Amino acid sequence: RARGRAGSPVSGGPGRAQRSPSGRGSKMPILLFLIDTSASMNQRTYLGTTFLDIAKGAVEVFMKLRARDPASRGDRYMLVTFDEPPSGIKAGWKENHATFMNELKNLQATGLTTLGQALRTSFDLLNLNRLVSGIDNYGQGRNPFFLEPSVIITISDGSKMTNNGGVQEELHLPLNSPLPGSELTKEPFRWDQRLFALVLRLPGASSLEAEQLGSVPSDESAVTQMCEVTGDKEQVDLLPSEAVSQQSWGRSSDLKPETLWGHCPRE
Repeated sequence: RARGRAGSPVSGGPGRAQRSPSGRGSKMPILLFLIDTSASMNQRTYLGTTFLDIAKGAVEVFMKLRARDPASRGDRYMLVTFDEPPSGIKAGWKENHATFMNELKNLQATGLTTLGQALRTSFDLLNLNRLVSGIDNYGQGRNPFFLEPSVIITISDGSKMTNNGGVQEELHLPLNSPLPGSELTKEPFRWDQRLFALVLRLPGASSLEAEQLGSVPSDESAVTQMCEVTGDKEQVDLLPSEAVSQQSWGRSSDLKPETLWGHCPRE
């Protein structure tokens, strides 16, 4: 499933740059949260919590769980929303952890469900430095040890995609990219990048039935096929809102913080 080459320098925190011994790429993982900020994320569950509040809580819980792992010291977090670019990039290469958390806290759901454009913006952000750093060494063959393992986790309610022209039935990622050399890669993503999706399907009324935590139900949301193309999957959450952020990351082994990086290529 090789779609390109590998990655670029990653900051492990404010004022710190992490590079591989060769100077190309980094073994420090990048985790980009893509949050749906369309107006439909204002819908509430029977407890009065909005879907956007649940998404914010899920991100915070994930980061707390991940922080328990000593290997997380070099993690780099980014935050992107469905807002029109470039305003959709809330925390990128230059922002530190405090900025990430502040931007996450202040997110508001007021826009359209522009999933395709948001995914393109996310991949472009991850690929920003790849050509300059020499990781995308076109014409020289693949060097598997030049890599920048990256994961995008998108959290959405799975509503119909919309733009200024109306409702879209299928997911379309814009073909054009402002990045130099982007025309040399057919796909918007690279071989060491993965896409996960957490789709919130939460009830608006309380249920008298006991909560079931069995297998993850299937769902045909627009992002499903894109997850599969990059080598990973989506998870649908039907839990009551107070349980989502606490249990979403534990019900599916593929979305546990401690195993998430196992889906990315390693040296």
